[in-house]
Amino acid sequence: VASMPHNRLLVKEEIATYAETLFSAASAEGQERVLTVRDQLEQVVFLYRGNADLRDAFDEIAYTAEQRRTIAQGVFEGFDPLLASVLSVMAERQDFSELSQINNAFAALIDERLGLAVVDVTTVVELDDELRTLISEKVAADLGKSVVLREHVDPSILGGIIMSTQGKRIDASIVSKLEQARTVLSESNDGGEC
Repeated sequence: VASMPHNRLLVKEEIATYAETLFSAASAEGQERVLTVRDQLEQVVFLYRGNADLRDAFDEIAYTAEQRRTIAQGVFEGFDPLLASVLSVMAERQDFSELSQINNAFAALIDERLGLAVVDVTTVVELDDELRTLISEKVAADLGKSVVLREHVDPSILGGIIMSTQGKRIDASIVSKLEQARTVLSESNDGGEC
């Protein structure tokens, strides 16, 4: 039990090392490379969370380090070579359980060192240049830093906008408004008019 804090400290250091390695190497080639690695790292987190076979392959002690590395090289072959290389090392060392924390640490480095907030914006249709500029300027003023928009189109929200960054989410979609109205109406006890 006495070694637990030490182990947590080692894990924190590993997470910081992976994030720093990715950030340093990517930023040496410019902001665009950093953002590409960030987007792909988030895809990997999503893929890893949603695929039990992949989790088992990277966490399975029956596989050798070499086998895990080979599996990672095959799975992440189409990804940015820098990211694929780091992921292969993580698989080899069985560090994939730290993936979400590495992703968060990498995002924090982007925020801290580049003064940049990546904002996911979801709308029903593609943003035009005027709306894109308006959203960017408003969010940049609110956050006090430069903003990069990652745009997503999702017809299921019916209208409005959903924005998220740094763990915060603003949902001003029509679907959300309808759900809020439905909740208010279903919680109403009097059944009559005011």
